[in-house]
Amino acid sequence: MSMLVIGLILFLGVHSVRIVAEDWRRRRIQAMGELAWKGSYTLIAVVGLVLVVWGYGQARSTPVDLWYPPVWTKHLATLLTIPAFILLVAAKVPGSRIRAAVKHPMVIGVKLWAFAHLLANGRLADVVLFGAFLVWAILDLRAARQRDRATGVVYRAGPVWRDLIAVIVGLAAWAAFAMYLHAAWIGVRPFG
Repeated sequence: MSMLVIGLILFLGVHSVRIVAEDWRRRRIQAMGELAWKGSYTLIAVVGLVLVVWGYGQARSTPVDLWYPPVWTKHLATLLTIPAFILLVAAKVPGSRIRAAVKHPMVIGVKLWAFAHLLANGRLADVVLFGAFLVWAILDLRAARQRDRATGVVYRAGPVWRDLIAVIVGLAAWAAFAMYLHAAWIGVRPFG
C-alpha cells in the first residue's frame, strides 16, 4: 500500500500545483523555462503513475475488504464511465460544444470515473486510489473555475461535428476498454 500512496502523492501532487501554488508555478516556469518545467512535470507524473500502478497491483494481491458493494453498483459504474470517456475525449477536441458547456471536461470525466469506481469497489486500495482521484478532481475543478472567473476565460462552441467526434471516439474507447482492455490491463472484466 505504501507504493500506491507514494505514487498518488507524486502523481496527484504534481497535478495539484495549479490548485495550491499557481504563483510559484508561474515563477518556476519563468526561472526554468517552459520546456524544462514540462519535462520535470512529466518525469514526476510518470514516476508517480508507475508507482500507482505497481502499488495498486501489490495492494490487490492482499486485499482488505471494507464492504461488499451490491451487484447493481457495478452496472451503474459501467454506465457512469460512458460519459466519463466522452468527457475525456471532449477535453482534447478544441471548440466542442461539450467543452463550452462544462468548461473542464477532463476533470469532470475523472470525477465521474473515480466516483463510479468508488461505488463498485469496497476494498481499501480502491478507496485510497479512487478516493484520492475524486478529492483531487473536486479541488482541481474548483480551482480551475476560479481561474476562469479571474481571467475572464470564455469557452466558445464550435460546429456540432466536433461533438460528434468526441462522442464517437469516446464511445469507441469506452467499448474497447470495457470489453477488452480493462480485463487485460486491470484483470477485472466489467461484463463478467
